[in-house]
Amino acid sequence: MSDNVLLTDLENLDNIEEGYLGSTPPLGILPQRGERFWIDRPTQLINAVNLLKQATVVAVDAEFTQPRIRVQNDPAANVPRLALLQLAIDNHCFVVDALRLQDLSPLHEVVGNPDIAILLHGAGADLRVMAARDLQVSHYFDLEATSRSIFGQHESSLAAMLRRAFNYHLDKTLQRTDWTRRPLPQAMISYAARDAEVTLALYNWLELNYHKILQLHETDGTTEQAALWIEPFLRGSSTLSPEMAVSEARTSGLLHSRAQVLADCRAALVSIKQPMRQSRLLRLIADLSLTQLSTDILPMLQGVTSDERCASARALGRMGIKTAIEPVSLLLHDPVQDVRKAAQTALRHLLTKDARNTRPIASRNMDGSRRWVIENTTQPSTDDDDDGWKSRLRSIIDA
Repeated sequence: MSDNVLLTDLENLDNIEEGYLGSTPPLGILPQRGERFWIDRPTQLINAVNLLKQATVVAVDAEFTQPRIRVQNDPAANVPRLALLQLAIDNHCFVVDALRLQDLSPLHEVVGNPDIAILLHGAGADLRVMAARDLQVSHYFDLEATSRSIFGQHESSLAAMLRRAFNYHLDKTLQRTDWTRRPLPQAMISYAARDAEVTLALYNWLELNYHKILQLHETDGTTEQAALWIEPFLRGSSTLSPEMAVSEARTSGLLHSRAQVLADCRAALVSIKQPMRQSRLLRLIADLSLTQLSTDILPMLQGVTSDERCASARALGRMGIKTAIEPVSLLLHDPVQDVRKAAQTALRHLLTKDARNTRPIASRNMDGSRRWVIENTTQPSTDDDDDGWKSRLRSIIDA
């Protein structure tokens, strides 16, 4: 890239075009609608399971209602109430009345079978509400996360993906209806069944056109290896700051030197490929200001997923790696809006004198999820070895 082109990019940091700007594979064709079955009796459920367990992939969607009143200190009381569970395979879709059928254990042979891949679009909520009914999914693909890795978060909803993949308009007028009402009108049953059916069709389109990225979002019970002190950060479950986590690991004997911190994080960069875990790892590296790993991170700016490109740009920007200015500026032309925004933010950090005095502070919301607040300091910049909390960290692990 010439200096003139780079200068032009940097002068236009505020002019980030919205939307996905890349190409899309040819439109797919939605299959003909198969048979739909309403399941509200134990014998019907067993018959459905006998057919479902012959498949290698099963698309699943759940309809549930949120609790009207949240109860403090009682997580079980705050779990959404499962009303319907839709399971689709080629030519068949089963809509299970989860209110009338209190015993869903026959479905263990399907969702708990590691040889059957469950297809979910936005896995988090469905997994939680199924787990509340003792349905643990052992092998699944998250199609929403896959779509986000390809097209960005603003283009990853089921409705957006069906428009892109099939030029199909998904009617969401009944999305917030009362799924606990009985008898359920046929229109609502058809609406629920359709979501599972089109999820199966979307999986086939993604498998055909984006197989490599789809595989990155497969969860099959195997875990990518990382050092024990790093793992809570990859799961998003750490209650400690990075500084305190290193301190505790030093006290417990898991860490012995700063060199080991670097070695553990470098090894994790090689082994961790799942996009969410990889993004969290890069955030941890930036939190610890492990600038020695910048040469390992720079190639990730060309990663296959938008998650990898976003997270690596953010990490390099927060660590103040000036050599990243030119490669990060190339991402201002990335097809994915999220990546262009991440590059914009990173370049602002890199072009600001005190960029490394900006640090995200983690806290927890009422529901247990993590949120990050950017803490801005106005302290003058100093040498790395004497720079505030980083200096304390080095003294802890070098003691």
